[in-house]
Amino acid sequence: IYLWLLKTLNSSFFVTVLGFLLASFGFVEFFYILLERSQEIEQHMVFLLSPIIRSMTVILALCIIQLERIRGCRSSIFLFLFWVLAVICSLVPLRAKIQLAMDEGIASDIVRYLAFFSYFSIQLAQLFLCCFADQPPEGKTISEKNPCPVKDASFLSKILFWWFTGLVVKGYRTPLEAEDLWTLREEDTSQKIISELQEEWTAECARIQKQEKALASGVALGSRLQDQAQLLRKLQKEQSSGFFLLRTLARNFGPYFLTGTLCIIFHDAFMFAIPQVLSLLLSFMRDEDAPLWKGYFYATLMFLLSCLQSLFNHQYMYTCFTVGMRVKTAVMGLVYRKSLVINSAARRTCTVGEIVNLVSADTQKLMDFVVYFNAVWLAPIEIALCLFFLWQHLGPSALAGIATVILIFPLNGFIAKKRSKLQEIQMKFMDGRIKLMNEILNGIKILKFYAWEKAFLEQVLGYREKELKALKKSQILYSISIASFNSSSFLIAFAMFGVYVMLDDRNVLDAQKVFVSMALINILKTPLSQLPFAISTTMQALVSLRRLGKYLCSEELKVDNISKPPLSSDGDDVIIDNGTFSWSAEGPPCLKRMSVCVPRGSLVAVVGHVGSGKSSLLSAMLGETEKRSGQVTVKGSVAYVPQQAWIQNATVQDNIVFGREKLKTWYHRVLEACALLPDLDILPAGDATEIGEKGLNLSGGQKQRVSLARAVYRKADVYLLDDPLSAVDAHVGQHIFDKVIGPKGVLGDKTRILVTHGMSFLPQADLILVLVDGEITESGSYQELLGRHGAFAEFIHTFANTERKETGSRRSNARLSMVDFMPFSRDLSQEQLIGGDTTNTNLQNMEPVSETDQEQVPEDLGKLTEVDKARTGRVRLEMYKKYFKTIGLAIIIPIVFLYAFQQGASLAYNYWLSMWADDPIVNGTQIDTDLKLTVFGALGFVQGVAIFGTTVAISICGIIASRHLHMDLLINVLRSPMSFFERTPSGNLLNRFAKEIDAIDCMVPDGLKMMLSYVFKLMEVCIIVLMATPFAAVIILPLAFLYAFVQSFYVATSCQLRRLEAVSRSPIYTHFNETVQGASVIRAFGDQSRFILQANKRVDFNQTSYFPRFVATRWLAVNLEFVGNGVVLAAAILSVMGRSTLSPGIVGLAVSHSLQVTGILSWIVRSWTDVENNIVSVERVNEYAETVKEASWTIDGSSLPSAWPHKGAIEFQDYGLQYRKGLELALKGISLQIHEREKVGIVGRTGAGKSSLALGIFRILEAAKGNIFIDGINIADIGLHDLRSRITIIPQDPVLFSGSLRMNLDPFDTYTDEEVWSSLELAHLKNFVSNLPDKLNHECSEGGENLSLGQRQLVCLARALLRKTKILVLDEATAAVDLETDTLIQSTIRTQFEDCTVLTIAHRLNTIMDYTRVIVMDKGHISETDSPSNLLSQRGQFYRMCREAGLA
Repeated sequence: IYLWLLKTLNSSFFVTVLGFLLASFGFVEFFYILLERSQEIEQHMVFLLSPIIRSMTVILALCIIQLERIRGCRSSIFLFLFWVLAVICSLVPLRAKIQLAMDEGIASDIVRYLAFFSYFSIQLAQLFLCCFADQPPEGKTISEKNPCPVKDASFLSKILFWWFTGLVVKGYRTPLEAEDLWTLREEDTSQKIISELQEEWTAECARIQKQEKALASGVALGSRLQDQAQLLRKLQKEQSSGFFLLRTLARNFGPYFLTGTLCIIFHDAFMFAIPQVLSLLLSFMRDEDAPLWKGYFYATLMFLLSCLQSLFNHQYMYTCFTVGMRVKTAVMGLVYRKSLVINSAARRTCTVGEIVNLVSADTQKLMDFVVYFNAVWLAPIEIALCLFFLWQHLGPSALAGIATVILIFPLNGFIAKKRSKLQEIQMKFMDGRIKLMNEILNGIKILKFYAWEKAFLEQVLGYREKELKALKKSQILYSISIASFNSSSFLIAFAMFGVYVMLDDRNVLDAQKVFVSMALINILKTPLSQLPFAISTTMQALVSLRRLGKYLCSEELKVDNISKPPLSSDGDDVIIDNGTFSWSAEGPPCLKRMSVCVPRGSLVAVVGHVGSGKSSLLSAMLGETEKRSGQVTVKGSVAYVPQQAWIQNATVQDNIVFGREKLKTWYHRVLEACALLPDLDILPAGDATEIGEKGLNLSGGQKQRVSLARAVYRKADVYLLDDPLSAVDAHVGQHIFDKVIGPKGVLGDKTRILVTHGMSFLPQADLILVLVDGEITESGSYQELLGRHGAFAEFIHTFANTERKETGSRRSNARLSMVDFMPFSRDLSQEQLIGGDTTNTNLQNMEPVSETDQEQVPEDLGKLTEVDKARTGRVRLEMYKKYFKTIGLAIIIPIVFLYAFQQGASLAYNYWLSMWADDPIVNGTQIDTDLKLTVFGALGFVQGVAIFGTTVAISICGIIASRHLHMDLLINVLRSPMSFFERTPSGNLLNRFAKEIDAIDCMVPDGLKMMLSYVFKLMEVCIIVLMATPFAAVIILPLAFLYAFVQSFYVATSCQLRRLEAVSRSPIYTHFNETVQGASVIRAFGDQSRFILQANKRVDFNQTSYFPRFVATRWLAVNLEFVGNGVVLAAAILSVMGRSTLSPGIVGLAVSHSLQVTGILSWIVRSWTDVENNIVSVERVNEYAETVKEASWTIDGSSLPSAWPHKGAIEFQDYGLQYRKGLELALKGISLQIHEREKVGIVGRTGAGKSSLALGIFRILEAAKGNIFIDGINIADIGLHDLRSRITIIPQDPVLFSGSLRMNLDPFDTYTDEEVWSSLELAHLKNFVSNLPDKLNHECSEGGENLSLGQRQLVCLARALLRKTKILVLDEATAAVDLETDTLIQSTIRTQFEDCTVLTIAHRLNTIMDYTRVIVMDKGHISETDSPSNLLSQRGQFYRMCREAGLA
């Protein structure tokens, strides 16, 4: 009925009507008294005034209702409290009235009775209505879909978190999906939080810089001093930047945080009131004559105080977590924005992994800090208050308690300090491990080709062992600290009671003294346990603040690096005036004395050797380098194509359109100009195909062309093209040059600056710049430069002559070959399966079939990466089994016994205390106090030892388990086939190695420790309460069921929320990763704001699941603590009822223990859900155990000769290969014999199956039919490592790992230094390496960033020279190399691998013209094979290709 009324009428209408009724009652009573009782008024003026005052109060309340309604407040705290108090105050007269009516009968004064009862019932109705929120005012429609109900919740619903119940019930019925979650409240969104914070932080940064400048100017001279001063300044800056960040955050989130602080102060007040009431209750138990109502009153009061304490505590926690969430959003936003403006010198100091760590680990530390910060100053106050009350009870003996506390403290302070040091060590190794994993995942293709997995596995495990060693030490220290804490209440009690009894025989311990003291000591435990934790959290947060502050204050790209005036009608578009540039402020200049003027609409070609500074020149024009001197001006908008294409994990169309709207005709024109249309026909879903991370499923050429198309689509004014034609074939390169870059291309009228190694395009350039060692040595048009007969002219002549016999056609100089090679980029992906080496014709009518051959939904056609999925439902039991099995039963059973033993000791010493308290007092003293004290001490000591035992044992079990699980995960990932890495984004895998392993390391064992100790503690409390009042079973059992019921609701929802949150976290990191790597492209296109919006979206999406996750904990805790408070009420009221039979000692024991139930219950659930939530990590780490694996690396007892292959003959017998089940064969029945020492070139158009042959030889893909024999041994019968380590490939993409140069050449340390040097000499790197300060130990940065692409290519050549196997596969490894380097590589291969079999997947036909044999592939078949000269004379397919390339 109520709900129906609420729907039909507004509840506020009722409130008003009832209010007027109430007010009128007062006036009616006033007049009634005036008329009826006028003669009594003289004596009792109060009768006349009270109804008037009541009526005026109600009218005031009505005014407040109206006022709040006007302000849009839909549920008022004041009114709720007003009606609660009104009802409570009316209870006294109500009882009096009922008593009176029972004595005298109603008839005596029926009007007054009726008036009072009506008045009371209307008050109750008002209170009831106050528990609900008013309807929203008319016309205020809600725009959001699924808004958060907290805004519309009533005051009561807010403090009890009942507004959350809807989601819990929903989560219990069906697993929650992302759509079920509420949208974020406006004040929690990134947009709102960061916009305010950004301004303040910018101001702070300016202030820091000012300070720095002031310091720098005042620095003393003298080099030694200066170094020290600089170091000091650096440290100071790091410290202060952290402090400034804290200050900025405090300004923004402080006020709301203070409201929470207010709540915790109230909570403390109620907490300290409870022992006082307990004291009154126990004195009531002692006093035979006290009236019963007092007992009931005290029992109820204790219950109410406990409830209020819970409410305030959880409001506080809710505030803290909300602030924590906002801080996380703020910091993530700041770091993300920073990563878009950080300069290259600063960027080099921190790897992608470290930046991602700032957003994952460090923000988490800050969130913990928000929750525990108040404990830092509150805990000491709480401790002081406890000791004050203890003094009241036990006098000076309380000082003994203080002494104990003082002893426990320094111990724990010392432990906390040691642990934070150990934690830093552990974090350092973890950072190293994650960084290495990141590189392994990025270079997995290379590891597989070279069979290097084992070396890297060893490296990772080396880091892991060191990490676990630090963790183990830290955990043992932690166990000491836990043991000292958990036995702290015993130690304090022992010291106090001992001293109290010893001081004077007349000092007796009665129930009141013992149990009030015990209750106070239990209160004391909370601040004691929180304080060290709060201090260590604060310390960690300060470290994190420093790290964040250091990153957020690091150098940014200077806005004045380039000036960008608007486009003028004529004149020069790009001007560099006597510029000197370097990559960092301190480093050597990379470009010197640069003066360039690029007129509007001209084409400028930049040429030079590898490492001569061509890319640096473009960076200088983009403002990416540090400008030392001179002036750079770029007019108009810029589009940039980097040397290594940066591709987003999005569809092809999104990559090209890049945030602009799609203009159909222009888009089509761009695709056609960039030669992408044939590729789109091959891709499964056309331009809606999703590209994997870093463009996994595109070949190098396709990536470059997509990257170029993105720039062309932009319609910018100035185009900076960093060698975009290196990765495509000659005919495609020519097509792109003619249609896009050249004078007649789409960009014909734009200003273009092209870095190139291709000679054929130079004659068409308006201006050519020749770079040598960062300086422009010559510039001018092609003819001018040839006319000067300088180095350039010489270079052109030699190449024109050696490369081609006839220089007839312009195309004859075409540097690039024929076939846009298919991926050997980083990955052959499963899209290539389709896109790859299969033919267009059959593709049109072919569907990709998934492993299980189910009906496939067409939308998924273009999907590649598997999104991190959220598993649904509760965690399966298998996960627990798996976890415990890893530890082993032999350890687990003793642990459980230890726990039971520890709690038994605790029960014994508590019971002993109650018996002691009930001891009769003879002549003002008790007997045998010494014996009692000794037994008490012994029992407590035994408990302490048991606690230490259990915690150490569990920590060690946890480490055993996590070592195994990490090892399994690592081996499973490294043993996965290539297709697995194309499907799984590296972000997901890294997440497993970082976050999930971290959870298994620390969270799971910690959760188990807590859960077990609290479960046993709860059993102890229940036993004690039942011992005192067996009747309590009637109440405890239903409460237990209620508890189980609430908990099951909660755990289902909580686990789902945690999974949703974990799944929505991965995209944040993936996006971060992508942005950091493509920052220069994003800046060049001026798209920062769009990326910031995307990042905001992802962070907000993550917060939508994080917010309900922590509210769920509060919802549960509030509801559970009411269950726990029910136990307090039961124990107290039953004790009052059984006062005649119970001794005060046992009552004190029962009630003081029942007071702990609320805390214990919430801890059990918290630790239980922690374990449930973190065991999900075991599940996620275990996911990859079930995926398909490669064949085994080595086969035991295989009789492979150590010198195999000694000849290098390869034979294919009816060999077929497919990219995945259900797809057409990519190679169809290839039969072929390659003799020893033969040099074979493999050519063919895109998708003909060239690369597939190499993949087959290395068994990256297993044969679908047929066999490959090498020197007569079937390669399918030997281990993968035996095979891959005995043949060599020079891959297309040169991948280096961070570590020394030597490690990159020889990770197993199998060769001597001499051999390494000779291989470097043959690879033409000896001069470069010997000039490095560290020579072979030169540290390569992540991905080899500090070497140029050409140098990396030469390092790959050196690897091959070092291994010197009988078979060499060369996968068009010469894309990014200038002509000279190219000639060097080719001649080296000809001379050094003379007695080897060489297979070249050719890209440029001129390189294979002198080979013994050429194999022409077409649609997975061999169409022709013979020597090049014979094939030319046959005038078949090979002849046609050569003619296209101008070689025939």
